[in-house]
Amino acid sequence: MKANVHGQDETRTRTHTGIKILLTSLSAMVAETSTFPIDLTKTRLQLHGESQPLSSSTRRPTNAFRVAAAIVRDQGVLGLYQGLSPAILRHLFYTPIRIVGYENLRNLVSTDGSLSLSSKALVGGISGVIAQFVASPADLVKVRMQADGRLISKGLQPRYKGPFDAFKKIVSTEGIGGLWKGVLPNIQRAFLVNMGELACYDHAKRFVINNQISDDNIYAHTLASIMSGLSATTLSCPADVVKTRMMNQAVGKEGNLMYKSSYDCLVKTVRIEGVTALWKGFFPTWARLGPWQFVFWVSYEKFRHISGLSSF
Repeated sequence: MKANVHGQDETRTRTHTGIKILLTSLSAMVAETSTFPIDLTKTRLQLHGESQPLSSSTRRPTNAFRVAAAIVRDQGVLGLYQGLSPAILRHLFYTPIRIVGYENLRNLVSTDGSLSLSSKALVGGISGVIAQFVASPADLVKVRMQADGRLISKGLQPRYKGPFDAFKKIVSTEGIGGLWKGVLPNIQRAFLVNMGELACYDHAKRFVINNQISDDNIYAHTLASIMSGLSATTLSCPADVVKTRMMNQAVGKEGNLMYKSSYDCLVKTVRIEGVTALWKGFFPTWARLGPWQFVFWVSYEKFRHISGLSSF
């Protein structure tokens, strides 16, 4: 009898996990499509002035609005969605692993969810590292295709025709390991992002509800997503700049690379462009993380409610 009950519990757990994976994927697709133009603007802004000294006459100051306007002017509105397909492909792996993984680890450590903020931060960081390692190839293709828009705006031929062409060319020219180029700064960023995002959202939502500021509804989700977005952006922006530049560089005709390692990229960026360059794209990053998290968490919590699952 006990074995039968135990078997039913395992089946129910697997079913719930499968539903959560499906719901996180669906919510991530909605959020990614809604906020992708901001992500593209952030990537272009982070690559602006790359390896050009502050005193360079060819380096002109810019901001997120100028970058976005230039993209629309040169490529049309659809240019704001350059690289969307690999971005969605990435989230089909990345988001379910980190969200469902975080919840399972949290519940494994504490069944009542009464973890300290530091413990939640550690659990969130570990979940993010695992998810980002798996999704890193799709993230690489997304960054390369987003950066290709700069070539198009200059009248040059883009490096890749599409995501599958990008995968094929990267493997043929850089080897299978080339798909994980920049994986170190990638997982460093993922640790920081998820440490700030998941832990802060979880903790902030419980704080809002427990202190009767709001019930477990859209208002609590909105407040929690804003706080977690700001925290995640502040922690992760330097790693995000390094990650973007490491992943964008391709092997030249002579086999030379601009950056030898993540540390080399960090040092050269600070030395040539100043320490503030590490927070390039802060506003579009936060402006994206805030709406992304709002759309994702509101959608995800709603889908969970409709499916008969408890709140996150």
